[in-house]
Amino acid sequence: MDINSASTVVLQTLTQAASQDTTVLKPAEEQLKRWETQPGFYSTLLNIFTNHALDINVRWLAVLYFKNGIDRYWRRIAPHALSEEEKSSLRAGLIANFNEPVNQIATQIGVLIAKVARLDCPRHWPELIPTLLESVKAQDDLRQHRALLTFYHVTKTLSSKKLVADKKLFQDLATGIHSFACSLWNHHTDTFLQQICTGDTGAIHSLERTLLSLKVLRKLTVHGFMEPHKNLEVMEFLNAVFERLKQFLECRRQVNQENTCSEKLEKTIILFTKVLLDFLDYHPFSFISLIQRSLEFAVSYVFTGAGEGVVFERFIVQCMNLIKMIVKNDAYKPAKNTEESKPETMEAHKIKIYFFNYSTLTEICRRLVSHYFLLTPEELSMWEEDPEGFAVEEAAGDSYKYSLRPCTEVLFLDIFHEYSQTLTPVLLEMVQNLHGPTNVDNTVGLVVKDAVYNAIGLAAYELFDSVDFDQWFNSQLLAELQVTDIRYKLIRRRVIWLIGQWISVKFKSELRPMLYEAILNLMQDQDRVVRIETATTLKLAVDDFEFRTEQFVPYLENIFSLLFHLLQEVTECDTKMHVLHVISCVIERVGMQIRPYVGSLVQYLPLLWKQSEDHNMLRCAILTTLVHLVQGLGADSKNLYPFLLPVIQLSTDVTQPPHVYLLEDGLELWLVTLENSPSITPELLGIFQNMSALLELGSENVRTCFQIINAYIFLTSSEFLQNFAAALCQSFCELMQDITTEGQVQVLKVVENVLKVNPILGPQMFQPLLPSVLKGILDGEKYPVVMSTYLGIAGRVLLQNTGFFSSLLNQIALELNQEMEQLLGNIIEMWVDRMDNITQPERRKLSALALLSLLPSENSCMVMSHFEEQKVSEDEEPPTEQDRRKKLLALKDPVHSVSLQQFVYEKLKAQQELLGEQGFQSLMESVDTEVIRQLQGFLQKL
Repeated sequence: MDINSASTVVLQTLTQAASQDTTVLKPAEEQLKRWETQPGFYSTLLNIFTNHALDINVRWLAVLYFKNGIDRYWRRIAPHALSEEEKSSLRAGLIANFNEPVNQIATQIGVLIAKVARLDCPRHWPELIPTLLESVKAQDDLRQHRALLTFYHVTKTLSSKKLVADKKLFQDLATGIHSFACSLWNHHTDTFLQQICTGDTGAIHSLERTLLSLKVLRKLTVHGFMEPHKNLEVMEFLNAVFERLKQFLECRRQVNQENTCSEKLEKTIILFTKVLLDFLDYHPFSFISLIQRSLEFAVSYVFTGAGEGVVFERFIVQCMNLIKMIVKNDAYKPAKNTEESKPETMEAHKIKIYFFNYSTLTEICRRLVSHYFLLTPEELSMWEEDPEGFAVEEAAGDSYKYSLRPCTEVLFLDIFHEYSQTLTPVLLEMVQNLHGPTNVDNTVGLVVKDAVYNAIGLAAYELFDSVDFDQWFNSQLLAELQVTDIRYKLIRRRVIWLIGQWISVKFKSELRPMLYEAILNLMQDQDRVVRIETATTLKLAVDDFEFRTEQFVPYLENIFSLLFHLLQEVTECDTKMHVLHVISCVIERVGMQIRPYVGSLVQYLPLLWKQSEDHNMLRCAILTTLVHLVQGLGADSKNLYPFLLPVIQLSTDVTQPPHVYLLEDGLELWLVTLENSPSITPELLGIFQNMSALLELGSENVRTCFQIINAYIFLTSSEFLQNFAAALCQSFCELMQDITTEGQVQVLKVVENVLKVNPILGPQMFQPLLPSVLKGILDGEKYPVVMSTYLGIAGRVLLQNTGFFSSLLNQIALELNQEMEQLLGNIIEMWVDRMDNITQPERRKLSALALLSLLPSENSCMVMSHFEEQKVSEDEEPPTEQDRRKKLLALKDPVHSVSLQQFVYEKLKAQQELLGEQGFQSLMESVDTEVIRQLQGFLQKL
């Protein structure tokens, strides 16, 4: 591609690609796609996006195409890779001048230079870093800023490389430029602080450079040194961070919120804290000399008056995370035998002990509970305006790293866990000061009680030995739940939450009925937040190990009805999901006893399913509820089929987009529907058309797919096999070529079940799979579990369809060019040799019956081992319809219906008649004496 002639054409095409008209846009995109592999295309793009006179949108598009091209074609081994000559020219052009006037394009150029640097620096691009360092010293403001921006992206990218050699290169780079980066940062920082004090309008530009140079230093400091504490400059920089933080916090306090610098000031302050947090995370031992100063700094700003009017929420979160990381850091915790601990660990431990004395810990605990745990006016306002958002607000995962409330709670938990002996009396004293119901007019008192009860709930496990929760529940908490004044809703909600936290920790079983009574009352509370919180505690109570169905049943009808009303009443998708999970849990735990009360829910779920068309996660919750509902209803679930079967059909159809979200739960629902189905319906059978595509998908759901196939086999073997056996057999043949050993066993178990339920037609339908089974036995399959399954299948065919076994044997004998008698002898020899691979008693007896079925025979070989008779229990009521079907099948199965002793006796008698007395006697003499002894003992049981 000649650059001069191409520029005009490419420019025109890029202009069309930036169009809003799809008829113009699509052909242009296709043309650019074709040019991607043309030599000279990226040089043309470079000329276009560095030409500041052109349209911004066109230049932006040129940068993006260039950036994407680096990922695809820059590596030498890539298909259609760029030539070394063009790459050399492009590298020179990228750093020829740093004068891009548009911020967004400048950022993209910085990112793409970093992408090239990741692949080429320093080996093929040694001039990059020196050029950047030279450019950041420039007097020209724009050039200096753009070079610094690029320097940051390059540093960030190089620091992220994980190979040992790459890390070493970055460490060499860091050692060489850290000092320069520090002086650059100090220069820009001092300039900014002077300008902001004098009201200079250039302050914002200096602050941007301060921020960028600090970002560079963060990467160099954290990732550029193996043992940073041994580098004086690094430790000087980290100590300087504390001083700079104080200066910037004070500066922020003085600067008006409307000031252009205000937002970037906060970003810079947070970046300072990120430097400390990252350094602590990556280099805990190097951080030891900074522990004391970090704790003093963070605690003074967050837990004393020093922070008033200075701190802001995100900064408080960062400081708390710093304290939390020091408290919880495993590197600072000595071993039980202190002599086994590193000296550094002991040093850090001593610093922590010295700092966290009684008065400091007490003050932190009191401030956390009485200040940070208090519900804020914004939260109380949210309670009124958006009760569902307030009640179901998630505070899980990493939210403590960014949000104040989860952050304070996690810090409280970590400090309380570490120093529980010191803090338990402090917390108990706070509770004792709040004895008895609080006056509803005392708003502050109510908020404080809410905070203290929150602390008691969070620390439940730590307080196990210190709080008699049962007595507290009886004497105070129950009474507080009965205060019906609307203003007391804070405490009703908090108390029911508190009980939920303690249920699995310490709550007597005999108190459960009183709790269910309280839940029943609170589910009718006038406040929605209280009702939602009560539902959550109900789930914790029902899902607990100590749950007793008989205690809950008297309240089941009313509570279930109220849960259903709550489900209808709430409007947010997340809240409906939350309530559905509670309903699912109740249905799961009470089982069949739910049957009389689900009528309204069954009528409502189709409507909710229709309304949730755009909310796949809510649909997942509906599927989970249906799973438990079907299990609870058992055979009665057939009444749900008009709604249930289309839901399963949609959820398991891989051609439908929602299957991405619904498939796993949909398959589980499909399985339990089959397991609980009293009989097959055409619609239920029709859903199986989805299975072929699911098996091709080969995801982690294949195991469930096999369970579903087995369920169909047990439910309606003849009808199912007539419709789907051919397709299923073909799918299995394809699967067996590319599947794990465990997967092969799953496939073979399905075949084994087919033979069990339909021994006459089954072998014919799955005939293509059977030769490989006998060949596997002949070859002495090395995996015991596979061999055991092979022998199970061979035993079924031999015992229950001898004619088919003979024809199969004949087919293989022809293939292998062997005599049938010889082939059968080899199979029996391997079978006997590998009997110990069979661990299930049922399969062992099957093998015995199958081998004995070959008698009487002229070519006899005696086989005997000790077998247990298989008995089918007739007493227990099977839990599902499928279990009942399996039980009936077992009663007809020769393994369960034929007496092994009787069978052995009859076969030996027939053999004796065939050979005559003398022939039989000489045969018995050839048998091992131990086998004879076992055989005599076995037959004595007759």
